[in-house]
Amino acid sequence: MADANGMADKNLSNVAEDLERNPVNSHQAQQLQQDTNDRRHQDALNHDEAGDQANPKTV
Repeated sequence: MADANGMADKNLSNVAEDLERNPVNSHQAQQLQQDTNDRRHQDALNHDEAGDQANPKTV
C-alpha cells in the first residue's frame, strides 16, 4: 500500500519486516517478541496525554 505521496506505508513495511524474521530458537523468538512489546509500550507512552490538570475540561 502507498500513502497519498506514493510512499510505502511505514507501519505496513515494519510489520512485513517483522514477519520475515524467522527465529532460530525459542530464546531468539522471545527476544524478538520483547522488542515488539517494548516498541508498543514506548509508543503508548508517547501518545499518553494526561491533559491539563490545572484546568480540567467540564462537560
